[in-house]
Amino acid sequence: MSAIPLSATLAANEILIRKRQAGEPVLPLSFGEAGLPVHPVLKAALGAAAGRNAYGPVAGQPALREAAAGYWARRGLPTIPDTVISGPGTKPLLFGLLLAIGADVAVPQPSWVSYAAQAGLIGARPHFVPTRAGEGGICDPASLVRAIEGARAAGRRIGAVLATVPDNPTGRFGDPATVENLADVATRYDLIVISDEIYRDLVYDSAPAVASPVDFAPERTVVTTGLSKNLALGGWRIGVARLPDGPLGAALHGRLLGIGSEIWSAAAGPVQEAAALAFAEPPEVTERIARSRSLHETVCRAVADRFAAAGVIVPEPQAAFYLYPDFAPWREHLAERHGVNTGAGLAGYLLDRYGVGVLPASAFGEEESVLRVRVATGLLYGDTTEQREEALAAADPAGLPWIAASLRRLEDVLAGLAP
Repeated sequence: MSAIPLSATLAANEILIRKRQAGEPVLPLSFGEAGLPVHPVLKAALGAAAGRNAYGPVAGQPALREAAAGYWARRGLPTIPDTVISGPGTKPLLFGLLLAIGADVAVPQPSWVSYAAQAGLIGARPHFVPTRAGEGGICDPASLVRAIEGARAAGRRIGAVLATVPDNPTGRFGDPATVENLADVATRYDLIVISDEIYRDLVYDSAPAVASPVDFAPERTVVTTGLSKNLALGGWRIGVARLPDGPLGAALHGRLLGIGSEIWSAAAGPVQEAAALAFAEPPEVTERIARSRSLHETVCRAVADRFAAAGVIVPEPQAAFYLYPDFAPWREHLAERHGVNTGAGLAGYLLDRYGVGVLPASAFGEEESVLRVRVATGLLYGDTTEQREEALAAADPAGLPWIAASLRRLEDVLAGLAP
């Protein structure tokens, strides 16, 4: 069996950690962590449940499944607890779903690094399908049709299509008409849609309305979400999946439960209890999410402004804490002055020369020659809990000394790299 590389995001983060431990200055823009403290009410809930250590049901504790069902219902998606399955993060749930479907999968180009990797791990083939210009996370419907028919002609079957609502790496989402057309293609070709909505609660208040494939094809769409982004609980490892009603959903539900029983048994019980409280959305939790959403937008836009001012193409962010700047206008200069010809070369140069961590477009399924990089701003909020709480409370977080220092550092790096 060939070697399985470490996930690009985790590998880049570990390099930055080692550099920081060695006393080198770093600007951590590679790891997609929300970088905020745990809310005290969730700490208390986890502590109160710490003494309970039974495995519990594979699908998850009833209280968690009921809370998740209510979470989706409040967003206009009626859900019954029996269609909800929890797991130790959305990553295992996505892997389990791909395994349960057992066919090739169409993934947006670009898209999160683990989609294609997970397809390969189960012996399926990921088929990269480009997204439309200015949109993110949704395969272009016409290109998806060509990919499906091309796979059929080659003797392969695409049985699922992944969507990210909103998207990592671009920080954007698909136009509602594009999403509806994608759902129509999925229905016409009998595809299961997996809609990864881990960033759904972090759509900026200033952004246009966001649409999900489940709005147009609920009978064939699985929706996944978790708490690692909206409440910065990545290390707690908890996620939930909503299976569709009807025969397809029932069959998937049974297969996913069987897979979960052999891989993770059940998500950690105390974490499930705290997650049930989070998904119930008491006022203090919804307030924390709103404040974090505002913080992400302010800092992400401030970083985007620095790239734009330097002459780099950067689509306006609409959600989360990601940017996808394109250094194509600097291609000739980067090659002649810095010996950089690829996205990976650019990311490596930024890391080695300046201590700036970013990820190349090739990590997200794009060609090596593409000079886009994924920039994650969620670790700029401070090095201590006190700084991060202050960032959450600040009227102008970009003006806080430690965040302003990171912005100035980015300006200096771009000035040193620029034509």
